[in-house]
Amino acid sequence: MEIMYLRESQPLPDPACADKSGLLAAGGSLTKARLIEAYSKGIFPWYSEGDPVLWWSPDPRVILIPDNLHISKKMKILLKKKVFRVTLNMEFGNVVEMCSELRRSGEGTWITEDMKNAYMELHKAGYAHSVEVWEGDILAGGLYGVSFGKMFFGESMFSIVSNSSKFGFIKLTEYLKNSGFLFVDCQIETDHLKSLGAIPLDRNKFLKILHEGVNVNGLKKTEFPSSL
Repeated sequence: MEIMYLRESQPLPDPACADKSGLLAAGGSLTKARLIEAYSKGIFPWYSEGDPVLWWSPDPRVILIPDNLHISKKMKILLKKKVFRVTLNMEFGNVVEMCSELRRSGEGTWITEDMKNAYMELHKAGYAHSVEVWEGDILAGGLYGVSFGKMFFGESMFSIVSNSSKFGFIKLTEYLKNSGFLFVDCQIETDHLKSLGAIPLDRNKFLKILHEGVNVNGLKKTEFPSSL
């Protein structure tokens, strides 16, 4: 299947047009409007420095339904002891930068400068959010993602201190559960996410849940507390 190369004003295609790898289209820019369009259609950008923007909608799609969150015995102990402090949206830029830096020193990063700038604009507009996990005054871990209505789309996480990002993810997911969120979009399966209860879901079923959320809640900004 030939991948569509987007003109700037051209809407993203139907996710069902993605190839077997989940690649749907290439090109265009990471404007706020384009990113909101993408997430509302179940599409996300993922590409390397120097490449055109690549748009993806994998099948299956990996999600975590908040009711299905799995917390290990070890994490339950850490949560009970409150070994970390969790805040939201206090250090968005630093969280994105740390996610980028740790991957750059490992297997490489897809969090390019254009991606950082684009998600910062989404954050300023109230659609992108960060979770900061603190050990004392040290930023020990964190994650960031996009949210509207009752949906949260996870993008990346980092840990400097063992279990810190998992601690933050659990606290966030518990909050989402209590707030009636439909799912956390994890995009692609990893052992880490699988251990927390994430499952692969047929893309058509994923899109049905997503569209129900969009139709019920619209693309409303999600209001989060300052701490969890």
